[in-house]
Amino acid sequence: MNFVTRRIADRPDAIAPDGSEVRLLVATEEASMAHFRLAPGAVSKAIVHRSVAEVWFVLAGHGRMWRKSGGSAEIVDLEPGVSLAIPVGTHFQFRCDGDVALEAVAVTMPPWPGADEAREAEGPW
Repeated sequence: MNFVTRRIADRPDAIAPDGSEVRLLVATEEASMAHFRLAPGAVSKAIVHRSVAEVWFVLAGHGRMWRKSGGSAEIVDLEPGVSLAIPVGTHFQFRCDGDVALEAVAVTMPPWPGADEAREAEGPW
């Protein structure tokens, strides 16, 4: 058995397709985990994933998340303690409305396959 352990990096490992900072956490064959950070006042690009689902848990900051799938759409408030799901094919966009960065941990299932996974979408902001 290979045990996987990783400490969060001081600096971002990458910039996500939506424009947020990404710090990679652990990954397995079944899922990958990352920490996302969006600066105060920033708005992500609206995107849609081709083949992965995500679950998010908000750690810090305040903002909003827009999700759209089929004929349904909603905007939810983001604050520490909120968790949410982004099913495969869901269009989504998020923003940081406070003066503290919006930070969340997300698990991607299956693991993030690469840059071609996300494509830009039209969002509300």
